[in-house]
Amino acid sequence: MQTEHGTVSVNTENIFPIIRKWLYSDQDIFLRELVSNATDAIAKLKRLAILGEAEIPEDESYRIDVVYDSAAGTLAIQDNGIGMTADEIRTYINQIAFSGAMDFVEKYKEKGAETTGIIGHFGLGFYSAFMVADNVRIDTLSFRSGAEAASWESEDGMAYDMGPSERQARGTTITLTLSEDGKKFITTAKIEEILEKYCNFMPFPIYLKDVVAEAAKATAAAERAEKAKTEQADETKDVTPDDDTLVDELLDEAPEKPVNDTTPLWLKDPKDCTDEDYKVFFRKTFKDYRDPLFWIHLNIDYPFNLKGILYFPKTDNVYESLEGRIKIYYNQVFVADNIKEIIPEFLFLLKGALDCPDLPLNVSRSFLQNDEYVSKLSSHIIRKVADKLNSLFKNEREQFEKYWQDIGVFARYGMMRDDKFYDKVKDIALYKTVDGTYKTQAELGEAIHYTPDANKQIAYVERAKARGLTVVVMDHELDNHFMSFLEYKNHSVKFKRVDADLGGEQGDESHKEAIEALFRTATGKEKLAIKLMSLGADALPAMILESEEARRMQEMRKQFERIGSSDDTMDLDSLFPMEQTLVINQDQPLVARLQAMAEVPAQKDRAAELASHLYDLARLGHGSLAADELAAFLKRSATLLQDLANQ
Repeated sequence: MQTEHGTVSVNTENIFPIIRKWLYSDQDIFLRELVSNATDAIAKLKRLAILGEAEIPEDESYRIDVVYDSAAGTLAIQDNGIGMTADEIRTYINQIAFSGAMDFVEKYKEKGAETTGIIGHFGLGFYSAFMVADNVRIDTLSFRSGAEAASWESEDGMAYDMGPSERQARGTTITLTLSEDGKKFITTAKIEEILEKYCNFMPFPIYLKDVVAEAAKATAAAERAEKAKTEQADETKDVTPDDDTLVDELLDEAPEKPVNDTTPLWLKDPKDCTDEDYKVFFRKTFKDYRDPLFWIHLNIDYPFNLKGILYFPKTDNVYESLEGRIKIYYNQVFVADNIKEIIPEFLFLLKGALDCPDLPLNVSRSFLQNDEYVSKLSSHIIRKVADKLNSLFKNEREQFEKYWQDIGVFARYGMMRDDKFYDKVKDIALYKTVDGTYKTQAELGEAIHYTPDANKQIAYVERAKARGLTVVVMDHELDNHFMSFLEYKNHSVKFKRVDADLGGEQGDESHKEAIEALFRTATGKEKLAIKLMSLGADALPAMILESEEARRMQEMRKQFERIGSSDDTMDLDSLFPMEQTLVINQDQPLVARLQAMAEVPAQKDRAAELASHLYDLARLGHGSLAADELAAFLKRSATLLQDLANQ
């Protein structure tokens, strides 16, 4: 085969099926692309001016105008940037280097990735206008000396007309004549929504003009001016105010303001930002009325460019949506929310804005997963978050403990999801005790006693405290997984629920057979596990002992029951048997009295009733008494109280 040389050109008819088929569901992307192009045009001009290749008046201000006319059915995006010559229109609009577009889209689809990223990243930004327009017109004048204004117009993006333009000022105006669907989609409110989402921090001011609304405002101002003129004329016959002056004064009541913030807080030096600055930016960006707990200001130039702010928010509702919490920008242009290839998933529990100008946007997400820059970026962010937590712990321990109620779930989840994060924060992770204090794992020791509910397990908590043990509260649904995870990472650490170890000494085994017979007969449970112990006269007469291993097996059973099983023959009782031991405290006078009653034939039935009641009382304190059993317990309690009252 002979060697060939040539140029790549792609006919627009090959591009439009891609745009219409894959991108039409995300119509608002078109405005981001057109405004981004306008931003690029101004940025290029500024760069040329710095290089001395373009002469720009010193007092000239750059701007982008988005002009919406619902009466005419048009939307225009205009800038005073670099502009284009007719030849540049032919190069950048009529010929598009777009190799293998359809193959790329197919690859994206097969990998389950979003295809909305094609536009803008491959030079198709301008053509996104046809998503909402029946006709698109370009009027442009290049900055070059002696350049002539040129126009380009097309109804479908394929056939076009080029010619001269009446544009007098440098820059470009793209005018969209909206399609019927476009008219339904585009409203002033929708434009504001799109600009706020995608263009809120673009580097040049963007002004939105609603032609119809401003005309109505001008009419109202004229009417007010006429009214004011009449009233003043009546008061002072010699003074007649000028209509135009009054209208101008009325219209100037609200000065023109851009819809965007051209200098977002992340671009500033952290030392120049106040706490109130950070809070205002947080409330405005995330529409969250609650002030954040604290934040991290990222400002890095080497080995890569990264600027941004990560906030630790209050988490009154741990189930709130994670959507849109980490916003990714590319040179101040919004790209996407929560790109997990860049930001580790556990950081989505935070809120923040990150500007990554070195981010490779023209690749698939599978590439991002293996990109060295992205990997370094992700690692750096994790390190910065961990460093912030360590700094707070070491320098502001009291404040750090106050934050823990909100950030504890984030920290534990992050430790489970990322080994590097675990290594950096494992020594500062806190555990809240039943007394409301906070301890680290090192301060608690290797054996950690815990309760999922201090109120329900108050008897066990008090028992543990009486033994000099510190009891921590592990009441989040994540905690069961976290405890297993921590034991796996550190084999010397063992978690033990307060009902898994009651302390005390072994009881008198000579009475065990009689006690077992009494309680097994009374409860009707022939295999009831019973243990005699000496717990002290102040302790309860009976308590339930459940090993940590048995408890975790029951947690596994609950998961099986929640998700359901396709195997109807699975016997969960056999797979996850309930293993609880009834501990009888021989130091309690009531126990000795029960034994004596059981030996007297006339009192045997009453002894069995009391033994059954004592067993249920132990299960009530343990939290394992079922609803129907609780009803029977309450009824029996009423009967026993009535008997006691009669005596």
